[in-house]
Amino acid sequence: MGSRRKGREFALQALYLADISDMPEQRAFRSLVRGGGLDDKGKEFAEALAAGALREIKQLDELIVKYAQNWEMSRMAALDRNLLRLGAYEIIFELDTPVSVIIDEAVEIAKTFSTPDSGKFVNGILDRIKNERKPKKD
Repeated sequence: MGSRRKGREFALQALYLADISDMPEQRAFRSLVRGGGLDDKGKEFAEALAAGALREIKQLDELIVKYAQNWEMSRMAALDRNLLRLGAYEIIFELDTPVSVIIDEAVEIAKTFSTPDSGKFVNGILDRIKNERKPKKD
């Protein structure tokens, strides 16, 4: 498994832990990283994703609700909700990463950590959110 995939998984776990326990994201991240299994590059990537998603959470949640027809954030599984936040953050703010890679990674992570239908759910919403991406400026 690549460093970026592992970083995405750590970021997801930190957001999930912070979400369900009301623990500050930095503390959640530190408690996960302490266990090891992530190199420095992966750690930096994971921390940047988690911090960025939390910094932009209001905008991300608005986008997710806009495209998740008839779904409120509170009704979504906590893992799916936080995976959507991470994916939406990458799509909107991490313009160096191709959208197809972001969505594929999110779908694979959903299949691994969530329900059998989560991959389709995450794919459908992120596929709509990709239309919100602004072109990269050189």
